[in-house]
Amino acid sequence: MYLPRHFEQADPAALQALMREQPLATLVTLGADGLSADHIPLEYDPAPGPHGTLRGHVARANPLWQHAAGQPVLAVFGGAQAYVSPSWYPGKAEHHKVVPTWNYTVVHAHGVLQVIDDAPWLRALVGRLTAHHEAAQARPWSVDDAPADFVAQTLRAIVGIELPLTRLVGKWKVSQNRSDADRSGVADALQASSPAMAALVRPR
Repeated sequence: MYLPRHFEQADPAALQALMREQPLATLVTLGADGLSADHIPLEYDPAPGPHGTLRGHVARANPLWQHAAGQPVLAVFGGAQAYVSPSWYPGKAEHHKVVPTWNYTVVHAHGVLQVIDDAPWLRALVGRLTAHHEAAQARPWSVDDAPADFVAQTLRAIVGIELPLTRLVGKWKVSQNRSDADRSGVADALQASSPAMAALVRPR
């Protein structure tokens, strides 16, 4: 990833927060047919290791868990993003030397993929994922709501994956290369359509 220094995000707390808030990752692997990208919700655990661990599951029919086992992989997490119009810069009225751009936040998580084909491990993972993502529902669904034989059958149809992280790279492209006046203009324009990006852009 092209990463000018002024766009680099090195704060571990910020990187971890994005992975937790936007758990649907693009998992990039390399197989015999070339590069492949699978879209998989991943659970982030700050331990073990210096950068934490990602865990998830894929369909047993998905060849990913066979061709990528033991191989370096890349999980990409996308956060807030928005188009930026040059008309939002106050400087446009003075010199017109402005162009459109796109602001975004992203985390690249690197590691070596491990396969875990173990029913109790999968049952625990599915339980945690369900509890987490159902928490906001008025009547949260639980894995225990389904018949036990159906749950067992479903678990046999998936395989666990674990990714101990060796490196985290973050890029926050949020108008840091613009003046405070231009950043304020962008933040004001984005406040209604993308408040998360507006908050990141607004000068402090």
